[in-house]
Amino acid sequence: MTGPGVDGPVWIPSLPPSLEQFLAPNLQPLPVLPILGLIVAAAYLAGAIRLWTRGYRWSWIRTACFLLGSALLVVITGAGIEGYGLRMFSVFMLQQLTLMMVIPPLLLLGSPGTLLLRATPHRGIGRLTLQAALGCLRSRAAKFALHPVLVIPLMVLSLFGLYLSGAANVLLRSWIGHVSLEALFLFVGILIAAPLVSADPLPRRTSYVSRLFDAFVEMQLHAGFGLVLTLSVAPVVAFFSDAPAAWNVDPVRDQWMAGALAWTYGEVPLLVLLIVTLVRWQRQDTTRAVRAQDRTDAEMEEYNEYLRGLHSPRSSA
Repeated sequence: MTGPGVDGPVWIPSLPPSLEQFLAPNLQPLPVLPILGLIVAAAYLAGAIRLWTRGYRWSWIRTACFLLGSALLVVITGAGIEGYGLRMFSVFMLQQLTLMMVIPPLLLLGSPGTLLLRATPHRGIGRLTLQAALGCLRSRAAKFALHPVLVIPLMVLSLFGLYLSGAANVLLRSWIGHVSLEALFLFVGILIAAPLVSADPLPRRTSYVSRLFDAFVEMQLHAGFGLVLTLSVAPVVAFFSDAPAAWNVDPVRDQWMAGALAWTYGEVPLLVLLIVTLVRWQRQDTTRAVRAQDRTDAEMEEYNEYLRGLHSPRSSA
């Protein structure tokens, strides 16, 4: 099946866009990412249940965050919204922002890496799985991918580079290109969010100053890209200029909506991450101050005990 304007196994809705149609359970012929979302949710839940049944603690808040992120992945790429995202810039931008800015933090807040280490059996195939996971974690590629210097270039390429270079015009005309972009958005989102929110063991840790700087710059990039789209009087991405006539979509107005989403919806998750980073930094400083005070008190007590020993009758004798 090939939809108008898109080569490959796709389904293009016939009804005009609406919230009801966006959320309708209309799967694409090959729902790759929705299936991936279901698989990772099932695997995570199996790991959590394994810990619970063995009497070990595992946070239900972490579990809820991960399952919510998986559910969003299924809906944003599996419901009717996926069909409209094939031809409408605003819908595709909503999908991109959700895949990059909302789903990754939720998945990472679930600490899937820690769950993998705790719930995977240390024998048989489980042992091989753990060895592979630790090998990837300690690899040079992982250290390079999570380097804070890469965050800004990845964001620039995902916004300005993709749409202003004409790459989107080429990739979005095929099912493979469309799904590849969605997978890329999710992957880039994980790389960007991991240093900010992940409590899992990482090959490198980013300082809080770098985290704040990255989050601040990302907010400016979203705002700048949104400004470019909202002020443009002609379609920036030609692919989105000829939506089905039955949808009654004005391409310039739709592009304005895409820009507004980049400026607003794309900023909110970054603002939340910024607040979370500040709170964690404050907690770390408080913990360090308490530990330093405890050490000082212990040293002072030792010194006082020493002085009392000097003035005791035994020492005088």
